[in-house]
Parts: sequence; structure tokens; C-alpha cells
Amino acid sequence: MKVEFYGHVRQYRNLQKAIDANLQQVLLSGQYVMGPMLKRFEEELARYHGMKYAIGVGNGTDAIWLTLMALDIGPGDEVITHPNTFFATAEAIWIAGATAVFVDCDPKTKCIDPAKIEAAITPKTKAILPVHLYGQCADMIAISKIADKHRLRLIEDNAQGIGANGGSFKAGELSDAATISFIIQKNLGTFGDGGAVVTNNPDLDAQIRKLRNHGSNARNVHSFGFNSRLDDLHAGILSAKLAHIDEANDLRRQWATRYTAGLKHCRHLDLPVELPGYRHVFHLYVIETKKPDQRDPFLRFLNDAGIDAKTHYSIAIHQQAGYPWGKSARVVGPLTNAEHNAACCISLPMFPELTADEADYVTAKVVEWDRSQG
Repeated sequence: MKVEFYGHVRQYRNLQKAIDANLQQVLLSGQYVMGPMLKRFEEELARYHGMKYAIGVGNGTDAIWLTLMALDIGPGDEVITHPNTFFATAEAIWIAGATAVFVDCDPKTKCIDPAKIEAAITPKTKAILPVHLYGQCADMIAISKIADKHRLRLIEDNAQGIGANGGSFKAGELSDAATISFIIQKNLGTFGDGGAVVTNNPDLDAQIRKLRNHGSNARNVHSFGFNSRLDDLHAGILSAKLAHIDEANDLRRQWATRYTAGLKHCRHLDLPVELPGYRHVFHLYVIETKKPDQRDPFLRFLNDAGIDAKTHYSIAIHQQAGYPWGKSARVVGPLTNAEHNAACCISLPMFPELTADEADYVTAKVVEWDRSQG
């Protein structure tokens, strides 16, 4: 059996009527950039998050650094995050001109460990940038208390967790802003690049809207800015998909439950942990080998069996060749958990349109490998 990692075409076929209708509406409107479909989608996205504002931008990376710049965070400032995430989280800090400060992740959730943050705070620290890794929210209750105590800005990298929550809080609720990526691989993805910022701060909303559009909010009136706008065609695709995001996330959770039930007796693997009361949306279902030297042979075993398993993210940012690429960075304390996560992680196929036969085949092959390890 062949099991693909993503189900993009299956999802399109399921939602084709709604997606095509929105695309036709945009194409026939003659307004393709900063048009009515973008405005509609921004309103829908803000409402879905329970926020006042949503600003569509070019991609998830831009969403982070535009937010940093709008908050006047740049050269000489420090932003605390963790290194077992996609490179773009740190990259956005560097694009804004700030220093990336890395602390360790929580050993269970793999999100930033709140207990490691305060030791990294200096007079130069201006913000904390937690990542809701794999689709589970970081501990925003603890992190927001630290931010309030030290008067720091708080920006959530929510590229992987649209629809996730922490039970008593939603993404963006306890921070200055939450940033989103809409690249096709995400649990809400368009057929290309896209991103957004959601916030309750009217000044931040106004600043990012200007920055994304050449510093302009009126024709022929500009200040320093950039070209980072979510096109209306992408907004139309995302609008059609947003209407089904909770249903899609429920299916992801269903397949995650099925995986976990079938793998719970594996002795050479650690399975993902969902915190009590949290809603994990399983953008990725990530398991870890007990030992780093098991990971690559295991990945080859799955790939050879027709299973398109992958790694997210197989080299922690601070361990990648060339780090820090001439940019300013600090590591605070040992990064033992982040490094182990990077060295041992394997992502199993995970998408709403997965079938029971596919999920069970993946499970059977994982169990087969685990038993082969003795």
C-alpha cells in the first residue's frame, strides 16, 4: 500500500464546489489584490478566532516579522523562542533585525518550556515568541504571566494550530498577536503561500496594514513599508476551507486517536502527548524513537514500505550548518529536550481525508519495526 503524507487533492475534490465558486467570484470581480474577497476572509478569520482584527499577508514568515516591526522590535532587542521549530520562526526575528534567544522545550509537548524563559530575560529582551508546535498550544497561561511580570510583548507563532486551544484560552487571546501560515501543508492551507495576523490591538492592526502595503493606507500616500499582501484568490480558497476547519480538525484528532491506540504498547517509541483540557489539532502526528541512531533507519523502513513519513524538524536551528549565519543569537541553558526532539522525530501521515485502511497499515508497519528492535 502507498500512503501519502498530505491529502491536498482529496481535500480539493471534497470542497471543489465551494472553492471553485469563490475563485470564480474573484476572477469575475476584476479585483484580485486588496479586494472584497480578502476583506470578507479577514472578517471571517477574525470572527473564527474571537478577535477584533485579522490582517492577510504574503506568508507566515512575513506575519511574524511584520508584527515584530509594528511593535518596534528590531536591532538591539532580543526575542525569546525555542530551536526545535521551523527555521522561519528564528528567521523572522533576524529579518526584523533583533537577536534570537533560544531556550529549551518542554519534554512532553515539545513547545517552549515556560520554566526556562525567565533565565533568558535581560534588559534587552522585548518579546517572547512561543510556537504552538505540531498543533498543540504552548502553555500560554504561564507564558503570559512571565510576559506581564517583565512587561514583554508576546507573539504566538500559530502556523500549525488553527482551531487549537488550551481549554481556558484560545490562540491570540493572551498575547499581542497570533501569526498564521496558510502554506498548503498547514491544517488550513491555500494552493501556494499566504499568512495572517490576528489581534485585538487596533494600533497593531493599523500598523501591519500599512506595512504590508508599501506603507500606505491611501492611494499615493506612503511611508516605509513592504509588499506582503494576501491575494484575493488565496483568500477565496481559504474562505471555503475555513468553513470546514473544525470538522477537518476533528478528523485529524480521530486519526491521532487511532494511531495512539494502535501504538501505545510500542517500547522503542514515544508518542505525542495531549495536555488535559487542551484541544490538539494534530497538524502533525509526531512520534520519537528512544535513541537518535534509530530514527533514520526507521524512517527508511517506513518509506520503503510505501509510507511517506517525514521529519519535522530533523536538525534544531542552533545545530544547522552556518548558524547563526552572521545574525545575532544566544543560547541560554542546555537545549537537551529540543535536540532530542530534532534527532528522534518522525511524522506519520496525517490529514483529514486519511482512510482507516491507510492509518491501520501505517500502524502495523510501525509496530512491525518496533518489534524488530527486540
